[in-house]
Amino acid sequence: MVITLKNWQQFATHLMILSLVLTIFGIKSATVPTSAQSIVKNRQVSQLPTHRTGQTSGNQISLNGRILTAAWLQQRTNGLITTHLSDATLRQIFGVDLLNTNNPQRQPIQWYYPLSQTPILTAKLLRGYRYLDITDFAQDAGWQLQVSGNTLIITTQSTRITDIQENQGTFGQSISVNLDNPAPWQIIQGLPIAKNQPQIPPDDPDNPIPKPNNQAKPTNREWTITIDGIADTTIIQRYQPEPLPNLLKQLLPGDSTNPIAVEPLITKVEIVNNQTVIKLSVPFNLAPSVATTASPHRLIINVRPDALVPRDITWAEGIRWRQQYIILGQERFPVIWLEINSRTPGLQIKPIVPNSQTMEGTAPLMQIAQNNLAYAAINGGFFNRNNRLPLGAIRRDGRWLSSPILNRGAIAWDNSGKFAVARLSAPETLITENNQRLPILFFNSGYVQSGIARYTSAWGDRYTPLTDNEIVLVVENNQITNQIEVAKVGKTPISIPLQGYLLALRAGAISNISALNLGSKVRIITDTFPQEFNLYSQILGAGPLLIQNNRIVLDATAEKFSNAFVTQKAVRSAICHTNTGNLILAAVQNRVGGSGATLTEHAQLMQQMGCVNALNLDGGSSTSLYLGGQLLDRSPNTAARVHNGIGIFLETPTTKRKSKKP
Repeated sequence: MVITLKNWQQFATHLMILSLVLTIFGIKSATVPTSAQSIVKNRQVSQLPTHRTGQTSGNQISLNGRILTAAWLQQRTNGLITTHLSDATLRQIFGVDLLNTNNPQRQPIQWYYPLSQTPILTAKLLRGYRYLDITDFAQDAGWQLQVSGNTLIITTQSTRITDIQENQGTFGQSISVNLDNPAPWQIIQGLPIAKNQPQIPPDDPDNPIPKPNNQAKPTNREWTITIDGIADTTIIQRYQPEPLPNLLKQLLPGDSTNPIAVEPLITKVEIVNNQTVIKLSVPFNLAPSVATTASPHRLIINVRPDALVPRDITWAEGIRWRQQYIILGQERFPVIWLEINSRTPGLQIKPIVPNSQTMEGTAPLMQIAQNNLAYAAINGGFFNRNNRLPLGAIRRDGRWLSSPILNRGAIAWDNSGKFAVARLSAPETLITENNQRLPILFFNSGYVQSGIARYTSAWGDRYTPLTDNEIVLVVENNQITNQIEVAKVGKTPISIPLQGYLLALRAGAISNISALNLGSKVRIITDTFPQEFNLYSQILGAGPLLIQNNRIVLDATAEKFSNAFVTQKAVRSAICHTNTGNLILAAVQNRVGGSGATLTEHAQLMQQMGCVNALNLDGGSSTSLYLGGQLLDRSPNTAARVHNGIGIFLETPTTKRKSKKP
């Protein structure tokens, strides 16, 4: 017998009638129709066009009534509808964990399942995301799915939280949350908070409120766990903030009869928008990791110094997501990286910027990657946070967007999988009509020094002077056509000709104006050191250079970085070329129980990971590693805006069709 939608609808109707009859006689049957109803709901043909094959997609979902940004699509093939969510959506909004796999088309997951029953979802790439087929998974979980315009409406089972307990384990504290049904959950890293801040006893005994200690530095960070379920009233009451007298007993010095109490992890539990919100206060050197269990359904939140979960996921052809601890002497560093096989057919690597029309501007890396339709990305080189202009080399598809500065490290590559790293400079020489040679310090750069700078249409359609008292010369078709004097920085934007450029004369260079008369001819010679970089269509500069030809060559002072930059310990990022011919995009986190890596440790870590050539990228709050709609190394709300990055692009069947000429 061939089962059609009409058969299913008739079957569902018979089940509902049966359910009503059973209910009248007091027989429970809630579990009987749920599955059938889910099948009809999840695969409802009316949600898609009536032709035999088709696809609809959107960028937001309604989860139990809350509108969230998320990538989804539905497909209809031969009458069968399947629903797909991006793996980033499943991880970040539903709390689904992605398990290790070496098959990019099959992704095992964990979500309140026994380890022996972990589902495997089929995966496909489309427009910068990897989508997982959740059709059967959603049916098993009792979800109801419906499409309304651009929104996929998802309703999960109602869930009650029956208990929340804090526990002290061998490796740190933990929290267990018991639920009567599986429920979506999210975790968000929050702002630093001052632990035990009111520490100075009051002078006035009639006023028991202690003075705030203005010298107290934040020692903890707030983390928030949000669960799509309602906690019992007794749990909410148990975790209400303590009254002031009890709080003072914890914060003020005690004696043998009043020892100082240990501050609990949970600071508050509350119900917000039909969700249970658990607030945590976690010391800086610790972090939470969340896992789910079955029988009973439970969230286990472990807070420990080594919270990173090792991963090895072949995410797509040519992209492998890895994370683990790298041991360096007595230290352990959590490192998250993407290993890229640049020889993969259809894979391309390019510098990316927030706006291709101008070099001015910054944005979160996630936004830059999504706007460029990159599947993966890492933050790139340095920039001025005030005027949001680049401070280093950016060359894309053979076109210089920004020049190198200060002989700093850079990486170059082409589409055949060849790479080179070196300290890079690209000085230019302006030759006047009477053969006078004048140095051009930088082109298309936010780095400002006394001298001549040049700006082309790659900078944007206009240039606004970066210093006071600049003289700007307009050059079209190798001839000076206009001279503009600007007294104040940031004033008088000047159009950049498409068939020419602008010369900005600053400070001492103004004395050369007599050799640059209106109507006179000029030409430019550009030198590149090392010359082999002329062979590469893609270049990105940052620095300092870490490894070259298997040797650590770190010399931050030679690349004119400050002493503070050289000695600090920080979260760092890097790009490197390995001994297997692959590319690594790496984010190095704070060491277990301490701060981030020094530049020397950073170089040593890259060497241990098999890097033949390695370059340090912008670090600290700029460090961001992106993959398919998610940041792998941090919460998006903690990532700073950046000027540029390195994007990984994949040619899928859809992009192949679009690229064909009529």
